[in-house]
Amino acid sequence: MIKRSATKPVLTSVLTCPECGFEKQEIMPTDSCIYFYQCTNCQALLKPKQGDCCVFCSYGTVACPPNQMGHACGSG
Repeated sequence: MIKRSATKPVLTSVLTCPECGFEKQEIMPTDSCIYFYQCTNCQALLKPKQGDCCVFCSYGTVACPPNQMGHACGSG
């Protein structure tokens, strides 16, 4: 389940690779979204699921900072 925050955004999220199940904690940028992410375990190239703005919203434990703050991704 993706967590959303009404105050200060959470900047770390654990990404889970849908191909191999590998989990890795990553720091999210506050001013942009990450559309592509390469799994460090199996090298699969991840991209957001349809309707999601970034890999954190699709495969992370926490939504990207723009979504946490209720903004469109990349709009600040």
